[in-house]
Amino acid sequence: MANERYLTSPPKISGWPPGVPYIIGNEAAERFSYYGMNSIVVIFWTTFLHDKAGNLAVMRPEQADAWYHTFVSTLYFLPLVGAILADAFFGKFKVVFWLSIVYCAGHGVLALMGSSIAHVISPVALSGIGLFLIALGAGGIKPCVSTNVGDQFGETNKHLLPKLFNWFYFTINAGSAFSTLLIPWLLNPYKADPNGVFAKLPAGVLSFLENPRLHSPDVAFGVPGIFMAIATIFFWAGRKKFVHIPPVGGRNYAREIFNRATGKIILNILIPVPFVAMFWALWQQNFSSWIVQAKSLDRHLFGVEWLPEQIQTVNPLFILIMLPLFSYLVYPMVEKFVRLTPLRKIGAGLFITAFSFVIVALIQTRIDAGERPNVIWQVWAFVVLTAGETLVSPTHLEFSYTQGPVKMKSLIMCTYLLAISLGNQFTAAVNFFIQNPDGTVKLHGTSYFMFFVWVMLGTAVLFAIVTPFYKGKTYLQDQTEVAGDAEPAIGFAVQPEA
Repeated sequence: MANERYLTSPPKISGWPPGVPYIIGNEAAERFSYYGMNSIVVIFWTTFLHDKAGNLAVMRPEQADAWYHTFVSTLYFLPLVGAILADAFFGKFKVVFWLSIVYCAGHGVLALMGSSIAHVISPVALSGIGLFLIALGAGGIKPCVSTNVGDQFGETNKHLLPKLFNWFYFTINAGSAFSTLLIPWLLNPYKADPNGVFAKLPAGVLSFLENPRLHSPDVAFGVPGIFMAIATIFFWAGRKKFVHIPPVGGRNYAREIFNRATGKIILNILIPVPFVAMFWALWQQNFSSWIVQAKSLDRHLFGVEWLPEQIQTVNPLFILIMLPLFSYLVYPMVEKFVRLTPLRKIGAGLFITAFSFVIVALIQTRIDAGERPNVIWQVWAFVVLTAGETLVSPTHLEFSYTQGPVKMKSLIMCTYLLAISLGNQFTAAVNFFIQNPDGTVKLHGTSYFMFFVWVMLGTAVLFAIVTPFYKGKTYLQDQTEVAGDAEPAIGFAVQPEA
């Protein structure tokens, strides 16, 4: 790789750059691997975890939630390391390629939890080692992948950037939807429901689907590793197609960071981060507390009894619907009456996200009363949660990229990822705090979900008060700086935005 020559600036074209399909394809396979693994960690710890002797030794839900959110928080903090390595020393391509190999190794360690190795090294230890390697690999490449795709664009085709980040997010959720259906099915023992739609399949197909060797932790955690290997190969195959922005060097990078102007830019971009962090504190629970709640629901829907961890599949499916719906219908319609700035979209998303937890709290009230509501009610909660996500996540992703100076795109993209880390730190801290020594919890049932409702509403109100005063500047790769939708001032303006 050292002797190969690559493009080092975006081609002056008005259409889509040739490297984009390779980067998008890599992201689809990588997201399959991550969300597939992500979808089963909590359910594995609370249902299938054994000790070295082979005895069942599951975690309590609060323990599993706390450790899961600690893992996610760590993963989304480590992008700071990857960003500095990419922007200052090695370039994005090398960092993504080599850390992807570490990422694959993490999946390999997790797959050992269903093997004879688990009788020598406990499954808890294997899960800790595997998740740390995944956090290092996935966290390290995160700021590089999203900025790498943005680096393909310049002034002549910058008009495609909003569509790019929507399609980028669309791809993420396509991979997620497929994996969150398949991987939980591979973890759990399978028996066709005689009243379900799959019971009508041929006997040979049913026999294959029910094969115990197909349903085990080593297969469930191993398949995402295979997809991560595919993602790595796909990324390497496109190396001559996409733009490689050269690293600036450690000394120049330090000079860029440690100056007054850059400091003001970074502080400016950090303003929305604590508010968006609270969105992620709620959203990420569809992989933890929402799964635990789904275990108490009647999960028969469309002739199938769904696994608790499969319910979250509706989130990426709804994203695939809502991204084009919002981009081509909702936003143009609202723009006729109100100018939709990125921060206004985010603010609306915060209020909507709070309402999704109101629905989940109402479901939990019925469960606490001894009822078993149908899972369709949680699906409605996912509809609302996904609407909030559509407004917040891709908007903040694009915002973080465009507001970053050209020599520090990866580092500035970490502000988006830092919000996810901080949100998960908050949720982990709450779950650690509510655990009492006697095994009881301080926030139980409905009160747990309502706590997050009030936190989110308070955050949304404060965000609505603060952000009208925000002013920023847009930076793209093939010019020093260009004025964007925001006013060309750094920091807070004296007068609010019109």
